[in-house]
Amino acid sequence: MKHLPNILTLGNLFCGCIAIAFIMSSQPYLVELGGVPYWITGTEQAYWGSVFIAIAAVLDVLDGLAARTLKLFSPIGKDLDSLADCVSFGVAPSMILFKMLWAANIAQPDAMEVSMWSMTPAFLVACFGALRLARFNVSAATGSTFTGLPIPAVGIFIASFPLINLYVPSAGVYFKHTWVLYAIIALVSWLMVSRITFFKLMPSRWDLKSLWPRLTLIAAAIVLFPFISFAAIPVLFVLYIILSLVYRNQNPVKQ
Repeated sequence: MKHLPNILTLGNLFCGCIAIAFIMSSQPYLVELGGVPYWITGTEQAYWGSVFIAIAAVLDVLDGLAARTLKLFSPIGKDLDSLADCVSFGVAPSMILFKMLWAANIAQPDAMEVSMWSMTPAFLVACFGALRLARFNVSAATGSTFTGLPIPAVGIFIASFPLINLYVPSAGVYFKHTWVLYAIIALVSWLMVSRITFFKLMPSRWDLKSLWPRLTLIAAAIVLFPFISFAAIPVLFVLYIILSLVYRNQNPVKQ
């Protein structure tokens, strides 16, 4: 049992690597049907990449829960967890953004080719995520809050994009604009290294004052998913940021 947390962490890393493999195989390519050209974007592969990022997120929660339950903590486990998170919630989501920037650029009416440089900003998410994790590893524990947006939240947020494209195309149309994707990259990169505090989903105390932002987030998810499907994830992401700001103002001593 003493190796269970690290095994779960390696499962997180394994799923992140599989996600990258699926996302990389999601190549836009041109086919001609009845003399009319159509761009095929490999939606199914990107979809499976999102699924494996979600599985990695579950394993990330379980490895922390196992470590706390079994009281197994070590510097190796902490560093391994950060390495796995960087791959699953930094590199894999960066690959999603890379592919989406490619698709958005190549869909332009005057696009004859796509410059690699126009898509490289996608990897800023992985870079700032690594910086966020490195800072976390050398920082003291902060109870029920994180300083800087947690990288798993960023990973889940970006992993929702292929699912939105597939299941909620009316919302996915916004991802066809490169400026939207660049704005998302800039926002999440800044949030990860900011000094803003965000509440942890697992509270340190089980009283209403600590639980209300978590309960609000859960209630919003229950209400939104039946109506807007995976488009609820970006809404919940924004709500998480807003609730964290309110929670910080109500708990200034803990920051």
